[in-house]
Amino acid sequence: MNLVVGATGLLGSEICRALAAEGKPVRALVRTTSDQSKVSQLESLGVEIAVGDLNDPSSLDAACRGASTVISTASATISRQEGDSIQTVDLEGQLSLINAANAAGLSQFALISFSQSDLEFPLQTAKSAVEEHLKSSGLTYTILQPAIFMEVWLSPALGFDAANAKAPIYGSGENKSSWISYKDVAKFSIASLDNPAARNAVIELGGPEALSPLEVVRIFERALGQKFDIQHVPEDALRQQRESAIDPLQQTFAALMLDYSRGTVINMEKTLQNFSVQLISLKDFAQANI
Repeated sequence: MNLVVGATGLLGSEICRALAAEGKPVRALVRTTSDQSKVSQLESLGVEIAVGDLNDPSSLDAACRGASTVISTASATISRQEGDSIQTVDLEGQLSLINAANAAGLSQFALISFSQSDLEFPLQTAKSAVEEHLKSSGLTYTILQPAIFMEVWLSPALGFDAANAKAPIYGSGENKSSWISYKDVAKFSIASLDNPAARNAVIELGGPEALSPLEVVRIFERALGQKFDIQHVPEDALRQQRESAIDPLQQTFAALMLDYSRGTVINMEKTLQNFSVQLISLKDFAQANI
């Protein structure tokens, strides 16, 4: 039985769908406050539902009972609910989940983290602490550190509005990043459960090519047949935003935007030798989202 935590989120729901499509047993941890339409969608796939919460260790013990592996995508950064925070979800909740998985004797714990930055901010501090706890737990672990998600950073929620040909450019817009689709991260998550190369491993993940934000805009312009209206956000403004942020979530988002402007390039050559994953290109993503 494969337990998925964060199962109603963007990545978690895709992992559940893909596992079910492969005929593998799936148990999804959902909260009483989870979107019931998303829960129903999971149930329609044949996913077993376990009601619990990262803030309730006893519910985690119950969810882990009878499972063999866990994949955790949970985070308070996007799909947070009232009372959620980086402290309670990304740190304390994940630590409790590792402890519950260890007590239940699970064979493997796959943690979805993110590509490390040289900036200090609350989310990275929490993720680093969880990664270290997992490494020292005695569990067989896989830590996946994907670069920036196409579906998140190239979405209207963050100002990238392909439908209306508008986009923000943070910093110079010339620094390259290895954009990756959450669908590919789901594939790696599942493949890691059966792959010896993923045992007790930290694996950085990126897409098939590194592209700057300005190159991304040009790809969308060609796909759309229309020039974009670009709004430039200077790097100094991003630094000031980070320095003035008080709330941990605001500090995190400000740091992530600054880090995004600086670029993150991941060399996938060795990883793709160990994993048979056909990566989605930015061009394919653009054509599917115009």
